[in-house]
Amino acid sequence: MLTKTEAIVLHAFKYGETRMIIDMYTRACGRLSFAIQMPKTARGKLKKQLFQPLTLLSIETDVRPRLQLQKLSSAAISVPLSSLQTHVAKLSITLFLAEFLYHALKGEQQNEPLFDYVTSSLQWLDGADGPVANFHLVFLMRLARFLGFCPNLDDYSAGCYFDLRASMFCKEPPVHRDILMPQEAEKVQLMMRMDYATMHLFRMTRHDRQRLLDIALAYYRIHLPVFPELRSLAVLQELWG
Repeated sequence: MLTKTEAIVLHAFKYGETRMIIDMYTRACGRLSFAIQMPKTARGKLKKQLFQPLTLLSIETDVRPRLQLQKLSSAAISVPLSSLQTHVAKLSITLFLAEFLYHALKGEQQNEPLFDYVTSSLQWLDGADGPVANFHLVFLMRLARFLGFCPNLDDYSAGCYFDLRASMFCKEPPVHRDILMPQEAEKVQLMMRMDYATMHLFRMTRHDRQRLLDIALAYYRIHLPVFPELRSLAVLQELWG
């Protein structure tokens, strides 16, 4: 039975001479991988330009749970995000988030609130005409809410530590080393209060922004299995730190 659903392109690569493998996160079915024949002419239906990182698509597929690679019947852009591919700063964020989500959403099942959060965030970034230097920090920390390990801000008080393993603020340091001292724990709770509309009000140095990103990635590595170093991180660091 054919399924029509919205999808987010996470990763695509050429496989052999005539095929592409494409990883997507879909609204109706969660994470899926597809194998498609590359078009031999410009008139082919599934043009490779459709599968740029974080493109938002409407697709039609016959999902077979036992198959590792699904068949893609049709695909079309659902929401154009033109500035993400032309604006240098936004492009660097897009490449970083695509690689991040490719690993963070591995094995992720259907989760419509998660899907809607990612798509609405991308649309906000595409339409933004102000500073976006803190966008990736807000995106990463708020994404944790949909993956089940969001810190509880109600536990915070001045002088608290932050237990990265337990995702909680605490008055006494735990016995393991995955903790943040009070000064950095305070920065985490401030970062969790940022949103896209107010993030420009939070002034950060290059060092502050880099440190918060390092903390966020360390946090994800603790809570998600097999989360590697990200190759696109260097581009983001070069631009903003």
